[in-house]
Amino acid sequence: MSPIQKNIYFVISGLFLLFAIVQWNDPDPLIWILFYDVMSLIYILMAIKNKFAFYLAIVMSIICLVSMAVILPEIFQWMKDGMPSIVQSMKAEIPTIEYTREFLGLLLCLIACIWVIRVHKTTIINN
Repeated sequence: MSPIQKNIYFVISGLFLLFAIVQWNDPDPLIWILFYDVMSLIYILMAIKNKFAFYLAIVMSIICLVSMAVILPEIFQWMKDGMPSIVQSMKAEIPTIEYTREFLGLLLCLIACIWVIRVHKTTIINN
């Protein structure tokens, strides 16, 4: 792994830590803080070439998919409501807006996990 790649992993890890920090004003902060902290840990483990990152990414992918499936009806309701802005105010006035934000957070985490699983599968398992 190149030093640039390692630094990119640390930057991504730092971004997930920032995501965790801003969750304090969320209606369910502890769940999301833990969630983003685990995502940060995955990328720290990637940077230090720890095999556990691969397996943790698989577990987190499953959690993301299940959570997204649970929230999906709320996303459809948000669409039926005319897709009101999800960034208009920090406090979600309508529950579907909060669910939409959570869905997008889960999607971001799922993409980050798939990156770890697909691109680095051979690197992690063969080391």
